[in-house]
Amino acid sequence: MVKLVKEIISKENNPIILLETENKKYDKTILIIGVFHGEEPQGEYLINEFLKLNLSETKNKLLFIPCLNPDGKNKNKRQNSNGVDLNRNFPTKNWTNTGNKEYFGGNEPASEIETRFIIDILNNYKIDAVLSIHAPFRIVNYDGPANELAQKISELAGYPVQAEIGYPTPGSFGNYAGVERNIPVITLELPENETNEGLWEVNKPVFEYLARKY
Repeated sequence: MVKLVKEIISKENNPIILLETENKKYDKTILIIGVFHGEEPQGEYLINEFLKLNLSETKNKLLFIPCLNPDGKNKNKRQNSNGVDLNRNFPTKNWTNTGNKEYFGGNEPASEIETRFIIDILNNYKIDAVLSIHAPFRIVNYDGPANELAQKISELAGYPVQAEIGYPTPGSFGNYAGVERNIPVITLELPENETNEGLWEVNKPVFEYLARKY
C-alpha cells in the first residue's frame, strides 16, 4: 500500500505530493523523483506505472515525488513558475547566481518552494539512495557513493554509466545530496525519442531492483 504523507501547493496552485509505502519492516529508504524539469515529464509516467503494481511487501521503503515541477510541466518549460531551474537552486558550496536564463539557479539558494520540499524530506528521513529521473541523454549519471548502484542500474536498463554530465552544474541536487550529504544519487537520463510505454518496459527492472533487492 502507498499513502500520501505530504503535500504542498505550487505558485500556480498545483499539488506537489510525497507518497510512501507502508512497510512495517524495511531495510533501506529509497526516494524516487520525477519531473525536476518541466519539459522532462517521463519520470512521472514511470512512477505512476510502478505505483500500479503490488507494493505491499517490498524489501525497502519507497518514497515517491511523481512530479516535482507541475508548473513547468504544464508549460513544457524546464524552469518552475519563477523561471528557476530547480536543479540549480540547492544550497551547495558551489551555488552561484550565473545570470544564465536557461539554468538560472534563483537569486539565492533554496529560494523555491519545490527545493525546500526536497530538503525537508532529506532532513526528516534517513535516505539510503535517490533515483532522480531526467532526459534526454540515455545515461546513468551519479553523485556521491553511488558507483556500484550506477553499474547495477546500467546493467538492468542498458544505458551506459557516465560519472560526469559534461558541463558545470552549480547548485544541483546531485551536488547537494550526493556530494555534500553523502547519499548515493542516481540521475537516470532517459532517451527522448522513445514512447513512455517503451521506457517503462526498459526501466521497470530498475524500479523492481530498488524496491526488492537493493
